[in-house]
Amino acid sequence: MQDAPRLYLDLPLSPEGEGVVLNADQMRYLATVLRLQNGDILHVFNEEAGEWEAQLEIHRKDRGQAVLRTRVRPPEETSGPVLVFAPLKRDATDLVLRMGTEMGVTRFCPVITERTNTHRINADRFRAIAIEAAEQCERLDIPHIDPLRSLTQLLDEWDDQIPLFAALERQECPDVARVVGNHALLVGPEGGFSESERRLLSAQKAIIPISLGKRILRADTAVVAGLARLAFYVSQSI
Repeated sequence: MQDAPRLYLDLPLSPEGEGVVLNADQMRYLATVLRLQNGDILHVFNEEAGEWEAQLEIHRKDRGQAVLRTRVRPPEETSGPVLVFAPLKRDATDLVLRMGTEMGVTRFCPVITERTNTHRINADRFRAIAIEAAEQCERLDIPHIDPLRSLTQLLDEWDDQIPLFAALERQECPDVARVVGNHALLVGPEGGFSESERRLLSAQKAIIPISLGKRILRADTAVVAGLARLAFYVSQSI
């Protein structure tokens, strides 16, 4: 039996028997894309209410509701890193958001560096991608997405008590035995950080350089490799 589809709803989800109204886009997705029928089961969720089994009521093609039946998972907060990254070309940025959400990133901080290719982001699109990834990976919460700012501004505002692990290629990096508490990963743009940015990073108290191996990785690959490495460091601390 196929698992019930999951739908993130930014609405109160309670009590049992309550009908939660679905908007036209959600109904088109459920009825047209997923081909759900009246009475089919789906799961609805958010970070405050947890996850509920619900029954779909279709009133017409673009109108309907999810009738809550029983809560199957209580609320739970994702424990994971912050990701500071330079936006890439559209498909690569989409991939960073999807994979970061799946790997437990709690907050995305897009930054402008000297070699960043784009100086604008679509925050609504970023959130939509994160929601879709959360629905797929059975996560209950949606990562927060910061507004775009310069790398310099982010470093000026950064809490020095939160280690910021910087993925730096071609640099000797100290061994990291473990990671405890709040932490973050910084990945630069395609082409890496400029020499002036490297000097800036080296002067920051919170920065801890980490190596991702001998090869030069694409920026989106570096995000996955860096998050996996930090997850390993965290596992060593448990």
